[in-house]
Amino acid sequence: MAKRTAASTWVRMFNRNLAALTRNTRRVQTRAVKTAVKRATTPKAPPATPGDWLGGMALGPGGARRYHLYRPPDLQAGERLPLLVMLHGCGQDAAGFAQSTRMNTLARRERFLVLYPEQDRLASAQRCWNWYDTRNGRAHTEVALILAAIDQVCLLQPVDRARVALAGLSAGASMAALIASRHPARFKAVVMHSGIAPGAADSTATALAAMRGHRLPAPWSPAP
Repeated sequence: MAKRTAASTWVRMFNRNLAALTRNTRRVQTRAVKTAVKRATTPKAPPATPGDWLGGMALGPGGARRYHLYRPPDLQAGERLPLLVMLHGCGQDAAGFAQSTRMNTLARRERFLVLYPEQDRLASAQRCWNWYDTRNGRAHTEVALILAAIDQVCLLQPVDRARVALAGLSAGASMAALIASRHPARFKAVVMHSGIAPGAADSTATALAAMRGHRLPAPWSPAP
């Protein structure tokens, strides 16, 4: 009888300890999830520049992409500002691109808005824009996502739609050229730095060849 009582007591203690451990594990997991969500949704800020550093999300056929917007201070009622869309290169994000280019400082001085679309690691482990993947359509879905981000900012912010420009570095430059070539009426100017011209590649293999100078752009015409 004593042995049964001891065994029963041990089982009850084990069950209580297991339940307590389960509750603690759930609390830890919940805190971890909340922390991860907070980190993912909190904009990583570049060095302080007077003005606003806003975060947003654009949706399109290729999924979703985060973006960040710099808005200079002291906007006046009815004022409409030019918009510069900055497309980062491989290995960069919006905050790092803003920091390295110091574009927010220039935007504050010259009074324009700066939009920084951000590539997702799920779309590219190195955060490269897939400007070359026209064969399977991925490039065009990313074009649509960037245009969606531009449309969203134009709708919510005091943008002069007649003065929207694109600028990009490396893979961002190639993506900027692709967007401008397919939608020329939407942009006042496009600036490329260290990028590949549209039409030089349509897959990963041809992109590598183009970056080594082994391919030239194929003849193309802007989309209607």
